[in-house]
Amino acid sequence: MRAADIWRAGAKRPADSAATGCDAGDDTCGFQPDVSGDGRRALRPQLSRMDRLVPASGSPDQDPGTVSGGRQHASRPGGADGGVGGSVGSGQPARGPDFAKIVPPNGYAWWYVDALSDDGQHGITIIAFIGSVFSPYYALARRNGPADPLNHCVINVAVYAKGSNRWAMTERPSGAVNRTSNLFTVGPSNLSWDGKSLTIRIDEITAPIPRRLRGTVRVVPTAITQRAFTLNASGNHRWWPIAPCARVQVALDQPHLRWQGDGYFDMNRGDAPLESGFSDWQWSRGATRDGAIILYEALRRDGSRVDLAMSFDPHGRMQRFEPPALHAVKHTGWRVGRAVRSEDAPRVLKTLEDAPFYARSVISAKLLDEPVTLMHESLSLDRFGMPIVQAMLPFRMPRSRR
Repeated sequence: MRAADIWRAGAKRPADSAATGCDAGDDTCGFQPDVSGDGRRALRPQLSRMDRLVPASGSPDQDPGTVSGGRQHASRPGGADGGVGGSVGSGQPARGPDFAKIVPPNGYAWWYVDALSDDGQHGITIIAFIGSVFSPYYALARRNGPADPLNHCVINVAVYAKGSNRWAMTERPSGAVNRTSNLFTVGPSNLSWDGKSLTIRIDEITAPIPRRLRGTVRVVPTAITQRAFTLNASGNHRWWPIAPCARVQVALDQPHLRWQGDGYFDMNRGDAPLESGFSDWQWSRGATRDGAIILYEALRRDGSRVDLAMSFDPHGRMQRFEPPALHAVKHTGWRVGRAVRSEDAPRVLKTLEDAPFYARSVISAKLLDEPVTLMHESLSLDRFGMPIVQAMLPFRMPRSRR
């Protein structure tokens, strides 16, 4: 999130195109109608600098055109260059995440939430997986033939706070999973959508040191976006930034934490393993004075690239912009490469996760002439597939029988 002005909340995949008549580039034909896009909120100054979790900082392709967020069709067909994949719902505005989507064998779906607190002391990320793309057990199952993604479900929670960092990523089989369009339960934890907000109830045991992680997180979007993106030529990897602008309320009992801040909510879906489509990617998002910015860089297996740069206002309206230069920043301790687009030299403010194939960082950059603090992810899928890495993963990603 920015270390300056923030917005405060007020009260508040695809079917077969031939069969449904959906745009071939629209991967989200089945998404349902929208909640209110009311973004009327008061602008207020930041309460304090992000000087604990984040130290105080100093001061897609060749189509930068605007795409309206309020129409029923994309201004151009969705392309494999990471182009807009058409309107969500093929004329029906999206209502919510729809946890009941069918995920094919060897495929995946995940719903991602992150937030940084207003006072800069705390952060959180939550990822709910069907077919966990980082699971060593799912990777092994796929090597033996088509694997059922519902047998590899996880609700991953990472809490970042001074002296209270927690990580939980326990994989569970299909017998521990329950899904409806508005509810996704994995073991003792669940995500539920009430039409206006997402509530995440957490009851997990951390790894590798077992400690209780329990509490509730509520995500309140200012609007639900109406655009989804295909990320490769075959269209079997898709991304929907559901709510680039949201307020997040965290109420944890173990550890005892209470805070709120600006956050983000999206979804990725694929009909094939993630590593079959991509070798690495760099992704980031940040809150701005007027909404949010998202950058999405990915190197496909065929050598082509996804290069997306977009801004969103609190009503969910999107505008593409020409991405600035890509800058490499300092490698992590595991030598994972990190890079981010910025109009000046970016800086790593804090490394939140440092794993053999993955890094999560907070990075200071300049975008659209504005200093922005980014939640940033770096992923090396070549490293993920290495036997030594696969052997290490169970220590942080245990599997439960129920």
